[in-house]
Amino acid sequence: SYFPAVWGNFVNMRSLQENGDQKVESKIEEAVAPLREKIKDLEKSFTQKYPPVKFLSEKDRKRILITGGAGFVGSHLTDKLMMDGHEVTVVDNFFTGRKRNVEHWIGHENFELINHDVVEPLYIEVDQIYHLASPASPPNYMYNPIKTLKTNTIGTLNMLGLAKRVGARLLLASTSEVYGDPEVHPQNEDYWGHVNPIGPRACYDEGKRVAETMCYAYMKQEGVEVRVARIFNTFGPRMHMNDGRVVSNFILQALQGEPLTVYGPGTQTRAFQYVSDLVNGLVALMNSNVSSPVNLGNPEEHSILEFAQLIKKLVG
Repeated sequence: SYFPAVWGNFVNMRSLQENGDQKVESKIEEAVAPLREKIKDLEKSFTQKYPPVKFLSEKDRKRILITGGAGFVGSHLTDKLMMDGHEVTVVDNFFTGRKRNVEHWIGHENFELINHDVVEPLYIEVDQIYHLASPASPPNYMYNPIKTLKTNTIGTLNMLGLAKRVGARLLLASTSEVYGDPEVHPQNEDYWGHVNPIGPRACYDEGKRVAETMCYAYMKQEGVEVRVARIFNTFGPRMHMNDGRVVSNFILQALQGEPLTVYGPGTQTRAFQYVSDLVNGLVALMNSNVSSPVNLGNPEEHSILEFAQLIKKLVG
C-alpha cells in the first residue's frame, strides 16, 4: 500500500510541474508575441519598397490630416501628398474605405494610419486638414442615413474644433449634391439649389449643406481658415463597382456581359472627371487664397447614351 501511495503522489507532483511549465510557457508567449510582431513590422519596413517620395525641408514639409483617407478619393489624395514629401496621417473608420487602398504606405516614416471615427474628437497636431470622411455613394449613405448625418455634422464640427485648436486650415469635401435637383444647367457657385430636405438623398445632401454652413460660421466667428470644394462626378481606380452610380454600373454590366441599363432616351447629360484631376484640384484649392465654395468637375458634358456606347466599346 505504501508504494501505490508514493507513486500517486509522484504522479500528482509531475502533473503539477507540467501544468506549471505550461503556465510559464504561456506567460512567456504572451510577453514575446508583441515583440515578435514588432520584429515582423521592422523586417517589413526594411524590405518594403515605397513609391518615390520627394524630399522637402522641415520648413516646406506640412503635417497633413486626411479624414476618409482610405476611401476612393482620399487614398489618391494620400498618394499625391506622400509623394510630394509631406507627413500624412490618414483617419478612417473603414465603413466604406479599404485598408488595401493605402497599405503600400504602411511603415513609411511619413505615414500614419489611424482607425478612428470622426464623430469622436481627435487630438493631433497638424497644419492642414482635408475632411473627406463621409459615405458618398447612394447605396452606402441610404443604408445608414443617421450615420451619414452624424459624420457630416458632428464629424465636421469635431474637425473644425481641431482646426481652431491647432491653427490648421481645413478643406471640406462637399458635393454637387448641395444643388439638389437643379433647375439651372450648369450650376455655378452662386446657385442656391433646388432641394428636398426629406427626400431619399437628403441625409447626404443636407448633411453637406450643414457642413458648409458650419465651416463659414467657424471662419466668421473663430477665424478658422476654410476651403470648400463642391465635387462633381468622379471616376478612376479604387472606385467601388457597386456604388450605384452610372459609370460603375455600366462598367460592371459590360464586364458581366449584360445589357447596359439606360433609363429613358439617354439624352440626359453628365460630366465625369478623372480622380487624379480632382486630387490636383483639391490640393490647388487648399493652397489658394479662395475661401468661397469652388465647383470641382469636368466642364464637358456627354449624354448617358454616349457613356454607355463608349464603355460598351472599350470593354468589348
